[in-house]
Amino acid sequence: MMELKKSGYKEQVIGKVWLFPDNVDTDVITPGKYLDDVKATLEHTCDTIIKEFPSEVKEGDVIVAGRNFGCGSSRETAPIILREKGINAVVAESFARIFYRSSFAIGLPLFELDGISKEFKTGNEIEINVATAEIKNRTTGKAFKAKPIPDLLLDILKSGGLEKKLLDELKQKGKDMKKVEA
Repeated sequence: MMELKKSGYKEQVIGKVWLFPDNVDTDVITPGKYLDDVKATLEHTCDTIIKEFPSEVKEGDVIVAGRNFGCGSSRETAPIILREKGINAVVAESFARIFYRSSFAIGLPLFELDGISKEFKTGNEIEINVATAEIKNRTTGKAFKAKPIPDLLLDILKSGGLEKKLLDELKQKGKDMKKVEA
C-alpha cells in the first residue's frame, strides 16, 4: 500500500469543484491497467470521464457527483488516489458502500445530498463545514445541508483516518496501563 499524503482534518473545506456524473466506478477512478504503477495511475485518474482531470486537479479541490459514486469493484485504491490527487472531499447524491467505508478509513470526508449534482458546475467554488455538513456554492450563493457525518466517522476523520485513530487509542491504553501498574 502506498504512503498517504498527510492531509489532516479540516473543519472547513474550500475548493474548486469537479462535476462528475452518476455511476462513476472505481475502475474509472483507478484504471486497472495502471494499478501496478502509482505514477501512471495518478496520470490517468478519472481521465475517461474528464480528460483534463489528472493534469489540472489541484490540492484542495472537491468532487461533486451524481448517484452511486465509487461503484464497481471494491478497489480500495480509489479513495487513496483521489486524496493523493489533492481531493479534500466528495459530495454526491449517493455512494457505493465499500467506497464510502474506504474513504472514511483514510480520512477522506464524504457528504450525501439528493440533487446536489444539479447545483454545481465544474469550476464553481464550494465551501463545506465538515462537522455540520453545511455546503455552499460560493459561485451562486446557494446553501445546502447534507446528511450529517455520524459521530464515530467524524472522530475517525479528526484522527486522520482509522489506522491513526486505532494507534492513538492503543497508545492511550498503554499509558493508562502504566498508570495502573505504578
